[in-house]
Amino acid sequence: MSDNSKRNKHMTLDDRIEIQECLDHGMTFKSIAKRISKDPTTISKEVKKGFKLKPVSVSTFTADTSEQINSVCPQLLKAPFVCNGCKKRSTRCGFQKRLYQAKPAQLEYESTLSEAREGIPLNRDEFYEMDAIISDGIKKGQHIYHIMKSNDLAMSKSTVYRLLHKGYLSVSAIDLPRAVKFKTRNKRISQFIPKAAKVGRTYDDFVCYTDESDISSWVEMDTVIGEIGGKVLLTFDFTLCNFMFALLLDDKSSASVTKAISNLKDLLRKHDLSFGNMFPVILTDNGGEFANVAAIENDLNGEPETKLFFCDPYKSSQKPRVEKNHTMLRDIVPKGESFNDFTQETVNLILSHVNSVKRKSLNGKTPYEIFTFAYGEKLANLLGISQIPADEVIQSPRLLKK
Repeated sequence: MSDNSKRNKHMTLDDRIEIQECLDHGMTFKSIAKRISKDPTTISKEVKKGFKLKPVSVSTFTADTSEQINSVCPQLLKAPFVCNGCKKRSTRCGFQKRLYQAKPAQLEYESTLSEAREGIPLNRDEFYEMDAIISDGIKKGQHIYHIMKSNDLAMSKSTVYRLLHKGYLSVSAIDLPRAVKFKTRNKRISQFIPKAAKVGRTYDDFVCYTDESDISSWVEMDTVIGEIGGKVLLTFDFTLCNFMFALLLDDKSSASVTKAISNLKDLLRKHDLSFGNMFPVILTDNGGEFANVAAIENDLNGEPETKLFFCDPYKSSQKPRVEKNHTMLRDIVPKGESFNDFTQETVNLILSHVNSVKRKSLNGKTPYEIFTFAYGEKLANLLGISQIPADEVIQSPRLLKK
C-alpha cells in the first residue's frame, strides 16, 4: 500500500537504494514509483539525473581500423536509460555503460541542495559596488535584466526587486518607468480545515459510521457562489428525498456559516425542534467555510448533537445529491449571476420551485411531498419552503423576472 505522507517530499537514501535495487531487477518506472509512493515521472528524472558513466573495459574494433567504438547503446535511448538491469552488463560490451548508484546520487543531491540554500554572500564593499551598478543603469532607463546580464551580477531578478522595495538600494521602485503603473496585489488568506479537525471525520469514517449505525439517509451541505466576493448560498440537501433549502450568507467565510447555522439552531429550538434530530449526520466538502467544526456539531449549550464528515479532496462525486440539485438551482440562477440583490425570501422562492418539480427517482412525487410526509409541513415552512402547484412551477430565469 502506498504511503501518501511521502508524496511531495525529498527523496531519501533509502528511496534511492530501493530505486537501484529495483533497476537491477529490471523493474519499470511505474512499478518502482508504486513501491516508494512517488510519481513515475519523478523516478525517470531521478535516474536520468543520477546515473554515472562507467569506463569501457573491453575495446571493440572495426574490421579495418583500431578505433574504439564508444557510441551510445540503442537500449539506453529508452527507459530505464541505464544498464543496471541489462543482461549484457557483465559480458563483452563496447558501449559506454551508464549505472544508477544510490550513494553517489544521494551525495550529489545533498551537495546541490546545500549550494541552492547557501545564497550569495556579499560583503560591504561588494554590496555598494552592486548598488552603484544597478542604480546607474536604472537612472539611464535600462531594464534590470539588461543591467544584470551586462555586468554579470550573480543574483536573480527577483532579488533586485526585493532589495528595491525594501529600500536597500540608492534608487527606489518609483525610478522604474513601469513599476509605478502596477498596483500591489491584494493577498487573500484562504481558509482551510485543520488536519486535526478531520481526524475521525474523513469520508472513510463516514462510510464506516453509516454502515455500523445502519443509517441510509443524511444531509449533504455545500455552498454556491454567485459573483466572486459577493453573497453566497449555504445549501442543505436531505438525501432521503432530495429536498433542499438554502441560507443566504454575506460572504463565503467560516464566520458567516457559523452564524447562519447558529441562527438556524436557535429558530428550531424556539419551535421545540432539535437540530440534532433533523440533521444527525452532515456530509460536506473541504471548503474553509466549514472549518468551525464545533459550532456545527455542538448545540447552543456546547453539547454534541450532530456528526460532521468531510469528503475526500476534489471528490464532489461523494455528495452527488446536493451537486445534482445545484444544477436545478442553476436553471433559475445561471452560473456567474450575482446574489447580491437577493433576500432570504428570494432564495426561499427559488428553492420552493426546485422542490416542487416532480422527480423520476421519487416515482413522480416531488421532494416537498416526501419531505413533509416524513417531517411534516411545520419544518418545511420553518425552512422557508412552500409547495408550488404543478402548473405554476417555473424552472428558468423567468421566475425572478416575474
